[in-house]
Amino acid sequence: MTAPTLPIRLKRDQFPKGENLCEHCTAKCCHYFALPIDQPVNRKDFDYVRWYLLHDRATVFIEDENWYLLVHTTCKHLQDDHRCGIYDNRPQICRDYTTDECEFDDDWCYEQYFETPEQIDEYADALFGPQFQPSDQGSPDSIRSRRPSGLPILN
Repeated sequence: MTAPTLPIRLKRDQFPKGENLCEHCTAKCCHYFALPIDQPVNRKDFDYVRWYLLHDRATVFIEDENWYLLVHTTCKHLQDDHRCGIYDNRPQICRDYTTDECEFDDDWCYEQYFETPEQIDEYADALFGPQFQPSDQGSPDSIRSRRPSGLPILN
């Protein structure tokens, strides 16, 4: 019995010049949007980033020293064949988008990538030092809950 062969994934430079890469793509660009955000500079700023990460399908990444909120969500007009259902009436941002530098063959590697609020807390702790000691009850300036106490030891 022969193992199934996986499709060969061509890179952009393997297509003829002028080829419409959208014809060979699963519409990566229609499965997320990323918005620039201010670089956090203090604990309060990092708490806002933490708030973003408490939401389903939200991540944050850093690229070329710029911070971005990345929301993993699919355009409601993307059809099963990976084509736009409102192509003739699509938003201007879609009209302006070209495949010249799109993510057609990107591997999604970022300088830094945060998926959980705990990761951004650890990053902030590395920059500023730990915010709470285990005995702290929280800070009136923070929206964070106090650090939970340890579980009791059972005999």
